[in-house]
Order: sequence, then C-alpha cells, then structure tokens
Amino acid sequence: MSGDPSSVLTALGLDRRAERLYFQLAPVSGHTVAGAAQLVQTRPEQLLRDMAPLLERGLVVVSDDRLRVPPLAEAVSELVLREARSAATSATVLAGLSSAVPHLVAAATRPARHDLSEVQPLDGELSSGGNPLELLRLMLRTSRGDMLWLRPDAWAMPRESLVSEVLAEAIATGRRSRAIYPVRALTEAPDALRTRARLGEQVRVISEVPTRMFILGETHAVLPEPLGFRDEPRVHVRQRSIVAALTLWFESLWTRAAPVPDLEAGEDPDGRQFLLEQLMAGATDEVIARKLGISLRTVRRRVATLMTELGVDTRFQAGVEAVRRGWL
Repeated sequence: MSGDPSSVLTALGLDRRAERLYFQLAPVSGHTVAGAAQLVQTRPEQLLRDMAPLLERGLVVVSDDRLRVPPLAEAVSELVLREARSAATSATVLAGLSSAVPHLVAAATRPARHDLSEVQPLDGELSSGGNPLELLRLMLRTSRGDMLWLRPDAWAMPRESLVSEVLAEAIATGRRSRAIYPVRALTEAPDALRTRARLGEQVRVISEVPTRMFILGETHAVLPEPLGFRDEPRVHVRQRSIVAALTLWFESLWTRAAPVPDLEAGEDPDGRQFLLEQLMAGATDEVIARKLGISLRTVRRRVATLMTELGVDTRFQAGVEAVRRGWL
C-alpha cells in the first residue's frame, strides 16, 4: 500500500470518505462550487462541509467560487513545508520554555510566608542607561578597599581613557587596583595594559576571561546580565554576601593568572612568563599561538629569543634556568 496514492492522503489524517471525495474532485478542478456539487451529486453547502478537511490541508482551494485541485505532489510538498515551519516554531517555543523551567522550579523553593520571621529585599538592581562614568565615580566615592577588574575586552571601549583617569584618581588616594586580562591582550592591546600598569594597577593574564566584571571594596559589584561582554543591561550588587562571593571567585582567577614581569618593569609586555609556563607545561607552539592570538612563526621566534636569553638549548633547560633565576 505504500505505493498507493491513497496512503499519502491517509498519512495526512484523511479518512476514506475525504480521500474518495478528493479523487472525485480532482477531474473537475476549475468548475464552480455549484457545478462540482452537481457532478458529485450533492448540494453546494454540503460539498463545502465535506471538503473542510481538504481545504484545511490545501488539497482543494476555493477562489472566486471556483474549485482548484492542485496536483497531489504540489499540495503535499506545500503541506510538508508548512508543517516543517510549524515544527521549527514549536521547537523555538519549547526551547524557551525549557530554559524557563529552572527559574520556575527555583521560584518554588521559596519558603512559605508564614514560615518566615523576617523578609528584606536584596540590595541591588538590574538597569540600563545612565552615565557609566559618573556611576563609577559615585561607586568609588561610596566604597573603600581594593578595586578588582575582569577585563576581557575593555580596552576596545570608547571611554577607556576616561576610566583610566578615574582609576588614577582612586589609586592616588592609596587604593589598590588589580585586573585580569586574557593573554591575547598582550598582543592586541599592549598600550592599554602599559597605561594601567603605569597608573599602579597590578596586571595579570589568563587564557580566557569569561565576562566583564568589577568589584569595589566590600560594597559594590557590577557585571552584565547575562554574563559576557555586553555593556547593558547590568547588575549592580550591593549585598555584602554576594559581593564577597564574587570576590572569592575573582581571587581564585587571580591565583591562576600569571603576572607579567616585563609590564611591571615598564617595558613592552611580550608574555614571557606565560610563555615559560606554557613551555614547562609541555604546550606545543600551535597551542601557545592560539592562546596568545599570534602567528606560529611569532611564537617560534619568541621561544628562540627566550632560549638564547637564558643560554639554553632545550625547552626543559629553559624551565630549569627560569626557575633558578626566579622568573617562575
């Protein structure tokens, strides 16, 4: 039966009566509804009722009181396309609902109000707009302690120079600033790193920085919503326990990140310490090039220069000599 055309119509959900009507109407395509009704020996209004399943699936079309019965292959092709679009839309909706389910479940974990002795709102907000530079100044004035920064791409932002001025003012008052950059910043934005280092900021690099974020003392933390490189909307958290948790996360990244001795010395950063660490870890030149965002030829040239500077012949010897000199 799979080769019988009627099996296609059955697969479309038609019963035998609707299937039989389709094949009765196919030869009279182009007739008026009244004429087609007369040919199939029924009343026009009854024909329209009987044709409802065919009209719904596009197997029969009524236009200007005339019937048109498209070729079966054409009608089925159009129907399949329509169902595919509907399925894609449904998949999108279901994916959105799936993402929302954890939030619904999380909301259900709240204790009942009669079980609570005290309820206070969390201190913070999700917002967009405003003057980011003035907001930063205000937060600096209303906080004390270290300034901690995750800066995956901040050097590309148009207000970078103005932020550096604000940072310089804060550091001049005795506050300490620490920032973590991705390793690629050593080649993409050495001037930006050098500027911040000259202001007194401690700079470290790590393979990847997952999101923008800054923390001011124990009272302010700002990060994008959702996490990433967006500037807005942003979450400004003043709840001390959350700020403390984010600080612990920053400190864990800081421990894993590598200092840049040449940058601290005021020279152009070339990622020497990171390069040595990668050599000690047995990383290939290809892996190092990918992490630094530079060409393989440049990596090989830097490795050769480093080994010459250390006066060694092998990568293993380079690691041993670097440790002896206190570079690692």
